[in-house]
Amino acid sequence: MTEAAFPGVGRHDNIGTMEPLSPEEIARYHRHILLPEIGGAGQQKLKAARVLVIGAGGLGAPVLQYLAAAGVGTLGIVDDDRVSLSNLQRQVIHDSGTIGELKTESAAFAIARLNPHVRLIRFEERFSPEAARRQLSGFDLLIDGSDNFDTRYAAADAADEAHIPLVTGAVGRFDGSLTVLKPYDTAEDGTPNPRYRDLFPEAPPAGLIPACAEAGIIGALTGVIGTMMAMEAIKLVTGTGEPLVGRLLLYDALSARFDTVRYKRRRTTQRQAG
Repeated sequence: MTEAAFPGVGRHDNIGTMEPLSPEEIARYHRHILLPEIGGAGQQKLKAARVLVIGAGGLGAPVLQYLAAAGVGTLGIVDDDRVSLSNLQRQVIHDSGTIGELKTESAAFAIARLNPHVRLIRFEERFSPEAARRQLSGFDLLIDGSDNFDTRYAAADAADEAHIPLVTGAVGRFDGSLTVLKPYDTAEDGTPNPRYRDLFPEAPPAGLIPACAEAGIIGALTGVIGTMMAMEAIKLVTGTGEPLVGRLLLYDALSARFDTVRYKRRRTTQRQAG
């Protein structure tokens, strides 16, 4: 783990406290503060928030950029990969000058340029069941922008165990999806919220879903899904709107069509949880 040593990026003191906004921050976030749904109180919640993002790639790039721009006080980045030329078609937080650098380092420098008020914590390693508890320590929201089911299941299990919300998304070629998971909580009718395994009981067989390196992917698609993931995170932090809990949002880029599929806790997982 590395605490990024950039201007304005330091150790997070007084974790969980609501620090006042400085005059510069009030000016920076003025368009947020004008919104009755956000206001000064919501912006202070964003400043106090600690969000861990898995992946600084296609989905992680817009997530990190928009959360940093929105004023999330502390961002954690988990990624062990380095920037390559083929990444730049979609991973817009990196650039030609950062090829060969660790993605965590490249992303951290970009965020520091964008908003010096954001604190960065870098984990230059993979997210895994073995490391999850350590990596999640101190964070209150997890965002999964990974590209494989092993990590997605590990993220879902870790967030459930830690009792923190998870925003998870996926993309492939010209389509994408995202949802929000809070299985430790209940819906308004008192029923338990669904888990990731209620949506995807088992990972597909190896090789059934080709990686983007094999099948290709349109770069702007990751921006669409990643930006919506950031929006869900902002809603969760500020308590604004209705997050995608129990709903899977589907996007077909070729037809410019959005669909929403509802899903519930399966009886088998309810019994296991009890």
